[in-house]
Amino acid sequence: MQLTHQETTFETSQFPITLVCDHIYFQQNIGSLFRIGEAFGVEKILFTGKDIPLNPRKINKTSRSTHLSVPYQVFEENESLIQHLQEQNYEIISLEIASNSKALKEVHLPQNKKIALLIGSEINGISEPLLAVSNQIVHITMYGKNSSMNVVQAASIALYEITSKLI
Repeated sequence: MQLTHQETTFETSQFPITLVCDHIYFQQNIGSLFRIGEAFGVEKILFTGKDIPLNPRKINKTSRSTHLSVPYQVFEENESLIQHLQEQNYEIISLEIASNSKALKEVHLPQNKKIALLIGSEINGISEPLLAVSNQIVHITMYGKNSSMNVVQAASIALYEITSKLI
């Protein structure tokens, strides 16, 4: 028998994870990132880029109102985002297929350090300046011929893997 939202026995938790969205502009993805971020107990979501479309009426369909409960902040320039992440002493983990990336299952989570999980734009992935400051670059091992997946799907897989290591 399927349970209602009120009948589930999931424990509410929050993890020291900030989801960082590098130039993500598709409103359906933004709404879905709020929803998945809330589901995995992220502390907040950071967006980088100009004119990020955070119009609640347009993202509400996919966020299911989670954009009202997950704190977020927008940085228009990568430089100010990088400064913020470094000042806050985050372990910066980029989710990207790169020449120096390792499998997501091999991610190392330092003790007592906040995690910034970077995900890239739907078109160009994570920008080079952000990759350059990453402590780790990880990829999702895929077995088909395609070498990419939707940013929300990828973020979901990464958040599942990372939170399972923090429990």
